Amino acid sequence: MPSASPGGLSPRLAALLAFGAGVLTLFAFAPFGLYPLAVAGPALLLWIWSRSSARQALLAGWLFGVGLLGPGVSWLHISIDQFGNVGTPLAILITLLFVLLLALFYALPGWLARRLLPQAEDRPSFLLLAALLWLLAEWSRGWFLTGFPWLSLGYSQIDSPLAGWGPVIGVHGIGLLLLVSAVSLVLLVTGPWSRRLAAGLLLLSIWLGGYALQQVNWVVPAGPSLRVSIVQGNIAQAEKWKPANLRPTLAMYRRLTLAQREADLVIWPETAVPSFVGRVDASFLRPLQRQLEERDTTLLLGIAEWDRDRGQYYNSMLALGSGGRASYRKRHLVPFGEYMPLKAWLRPLIDWLQIPMSDFAPGDRSRPPLLTLAGYPAGISICYEDAFGDEVAAGLPTAAFLVNASNDAWFGDSLALPQHLQIARMRALESGRFLLRATNTGISAIIDPDGGLAAVAPAFRRTVLDGRVLPLAGRTPYVRIGDWPLLLLALAGSGLLVWSGRRR
Repeated sequence: MPSASPGGLSPRLAALLAFGAGVLTLFAFAPFGLYPLAVAGPALLLWIWSRSSARQALLAGWLFGVGLLGPGVSWLHISIDQFGNVGTPLAILITLLFVLLLALFYALPGWLARRLLPQAEDRPSFLLLAALLWLLAEWSRGWFLTGFPWLSLGYSQIDSPLAGWGPVIGVHGIGLLLLVSAVSLVLLVTGPWSRRLAAGLLLLSIWLGGYALQQVNWVVPAGPSLRVSIVQGNIAQAEKWKPANLRPTLAMYRRLTLAQREADLVIWPETAVPSFVGRVDASFLRPLQRQLEERDTTLLLGIAEWDRDRGQYYNSMLALGSGGRASYRKRHLVPFGEYMPLKAWLRPLIDWLQIPMSDFAPGDRSRPPLLTLAGYPAGISICYEDAFGDEVAAGLPTAAFLVNASNDAWFGDSLALPQHLQIARMRALESGRFLLRATNTGISAIIDPDGGLAAVAPAFRRTVLDGRVLPLAGRTPYVRIGDWPLLLLALAGSGLLVWSGRRR
């Protein structure tokens, strides 16, 4: 590498600052919640890019990604180690390789922006181009190899004034506003006075606009409130699937459920019943359904379904009690966790890893993700599915409220738990609906339509979380338009900036 970048910044210092900017940005997310750092960290990287060659920008962006994702998703090694049968050193290595690969999504925007506008340094055109390319890269990370949208910038703002933009432009729109704020911050520090004034006004309008939008009510009541109970079983993942624990598990969930005599709706976590429907139907599910019908209560529980005709099994949520019986089958599966891509080629790896329940089939995507619960249509998602805003929106505006059932016990007492809760809060905000989150070990919660926490269960404690939710109707702007207008705007804006920049 050259000894210095075009702007005079030494490569070693640029690399150190870029890595530090990534680590700094992590503290904007849960559980830390220092949301202004989601502007400061990217602003530092944009400033480095503006003073770097294309090659140096590539390295700086990659180091930023390593600094953010390295500690940010290090919890992945827990499930690989404990349940993947590979041992701790190899689990850490696999996680590290995963981070190094995903960090490329932060490397490409700076490299491409510098290649497309090689002469620009502090010019707004370069910084804005880099911001738009960053948005497109972050969106691409959400679908590449079925997607890993964890730690997308917008999630960090669930408790900030920018949350007001969530029902309008979604999490990626908030991410773009953060990047534009970062561009404004760079121009405030480095630009001439006229440019600083414009940047300051833009920054102020973005954040005041978010605060103003927080005062807007996008939805209306659809009926009287419901009494809900969320059962958090707190069963260790290593113990959950042992045959000897099946009966005690079922007895515990049944006891806690029947104790909720006033509840209209009771929700259990993902795979709360560690068995197949056919194996426990006659002995457990049918008797429980009769008791629920007598009480006029609906139960939604997680269980695996086996389809004999197709020879496939599904990760499902089963509704019992008042309103009859119906199921939702998870559609967006986790690669290597719930299914094996390229199974014919990776059979030796499958046999070696021995991950339990890792051969699910996806549910039918042609059907909306809805079940009728306590007399109302509810949008259902299972675990990782709530990380995809467009998939949750597929059940709207029909759904009167949302339910996410999860099992984050795979990742122990780690950052995964508060990060996943933060993602669920964004889905409630985008949709303008209450979201009921039932988890095995935590963090179970009742989430308001504005993304606030109406009730939270403590992690790693067996408990029942009680509360009330209001069925709602209507569509937020984000539910109406989705992400595509934003993405098209980013593509068109990038093309216009390149064209005008090269003309100069």
